Amino acid sequence: MKIELINNQPVIDAQDLGALLDLEPAQVQAKMRAGEITSKYEVGQDEDSGRFRMTFFYNGKHARLTCAEDGTVVSTIRTHTGAS
Repeated sequence: MKIELINNQPVIDAQDLGALLDLEPAQVQAKMRAGEITSKYEVGQDEDSGRFRMTFFYNGKHARLTCAEDGTVVSTIRTHTGAS
């Protein structure tokens, strides 16, 4: 999996994000526009310089992707709090 950086903004494929959040790819964009899927983008500093992290939140689920500078995902953590 790879995150594209377009104009320094991260872009994830709906199929990849849907798989992480247990959604059909067709649902992802509508749920993002409705504010049901939110995200956080962080850029690494110091020893993490050159990496970035994306965290997606949906219906009590969190998916965190840590990426190399070129957008290649180097680790994925998925959690479910049970809260919606």
